[in-house]
Amino acid sequence: MAVNLSVPARDALRAVPGVTLEVAEAGIKKPGRKDLLVITLDKGNTVAGVFTQNRFCAAPVVVSKAHLDAGVQVRALVVNTGNANAGTGEQGRANALAVCAALAEELGCAREQVLPFSTGVILEPLPVERLIAGLPTRRAADWLDAANAIMTTDTQPKAASRTLQLGGREVVMTGIAKGAGMIHPNMATMLGFVATDATVTRPVLQQLVREVADVSFNCISVDGDTSTNDSFILISTGQDADALIDSAEHPDYAPLKAALTDLSIELAQAIVRDGEGATKFMTVTVEGGRTQDECKAVGYAIARSPLVKTAFFASDPNLGRLLAAIGYAGIHDLDVERIELYLDEVLVAADGGRHPGYQEADGQRVMAKPEITVRVRLNRGAVQATVWSCDFSYDYVRINADYRS
Repeated sequence: MAVNLSVPARDALRAVPGVTLEVAEAGIKKPGRKDLLVITLDKGNTVAGVFTQNRFCAAPVVVSKAHLDAGVQVRALVVNTGNANAGTGEQGRANALAVCAALAEELGCAREQVLPFSTGVILEPLPVERLIAGLPTRRAADWLDAANAIMTTDTQPKAASRTLQLGGREVVMTGIAKGAGMIHPNMATMLGFVATDATVTRPVLQQLVREVADVSFNCISVDGDTSTNDSFILISTGQDADALIDSAEHPDYAPLKAALTDLSIELAQAIVRDGEGATKFMTVTVEGGRTQDECKAVGYAIARSPLVKTAFFASDPNLGRLLAAIGYAGIHDLDVERIELYLDEVLVAADGGRHPGYQEADGQRVMAKPEITVRVRLNRGAVQATVWSCDFSYDYVRINADYRS
C-alpha cells in the first residue's frame, strides 16, 4: 500500500568500488527468505555512524558503537532481520559478539573490525546458532538484493544511487534503508547504509553522517515510536590521497554533502511512503520560527498526532486537530493570533481562527490527494524545518496486531 513508491530498478543502483555484498537465508524467523546481509569492505575504508537515542538500545547498537569508538578499521557489516536482539541483556551482547567473531574468522580479521546490526522482534533471544550457520551459505548480491534482505514489515525495498563530479572524477554513492513502523527517529531510521567511493577522513565522515541524518532520517515519523535499533552508517571507500576531503572547508565537502543529503532524503521519504498501512504522504513545513528545535517540535506534534493522522486517512478536513497540535507543541510564548495554517495552497486559519475565505470543500479536495503539504507559518522568526509523515489506516492496527503471528 506504499504511497507513490516503486521498486528501484536494479540497473539504476550503482556498484560502489571497495564494497562487496552477499546475502543468505538463515531462517532466523521464517524459512525461505533472505534475512542475512554481509557487507565486506576493502582495506583503506573509513566508516562513521549515528545510532538510536533510545536508552533501551539493542545489543548490536552497543557493540557497533564500541567497535567504532575503538578506532579500528572496519572490514565488514553483518545485518540480520527477524530478530532485533534488543532487551536481551548481557546474553544479547555476547550473541552479537559471537556473530562478529564468526564472520571475522572467515575474513581473517579481528572481531572488533565487524559491526553487527539487527532488526525485528524485541525481547526475544537472538537465534545465534542459525545466524552463524547461515554465514557460510551467503552468495554474491547487488544493492537491490541487499535492500530486500534487510526488510521486515516493509512492502518494498528501499535503495538509491547518485553520481557527481569531484576533483575531475566521477564519484558514486549508493544506499539502502529499511523501516515501515516504529519510526520516529532521534538519530536516524531503523537501518540505513550508504557507501561512497569519495575519499573522506574519519572525523569529517562523522560530521557528514550527523549533518545528513539531521535533515533526512531525523525528519520522519510514521507512528511516533523511536526504535531500539536505529543505525545510520556512512562508508567511504575512496583511496585517492590527492582527493582527500579532510575538513568541512574543503571545496568538495559541500557538493558531497549535498549529494549524500539528497540520496538520504529519498531513502527517508521512502520509509514514510511505505509506512505500515499508509495511504497518504504528508509534508509538514513549519516556517517563521526562532529555532530549528521549535520548528521541528511543531512539525512533529502534527506528524505524530493520531487524531491528525486518522483525519488524513479519512480525507476529513477536521483541521482544528492541526491547530490543537500546534498549540501543545511546547512553545510557551507562542502568539496564536499570528499563526497561518495552509493545506497545500489553501489558507485554512489566520488571526487566531478559521480564515473567512476558507471553504470546507477546498479542504476536502486537498485531503483526498495521496500527497499533501501542511504549511504552518509561526511568524516569530526566520527559521524553518520540514518533516515527513503518513496517515494511520485500519491496516496499521492490523499489521501491528498480527506482527508476531
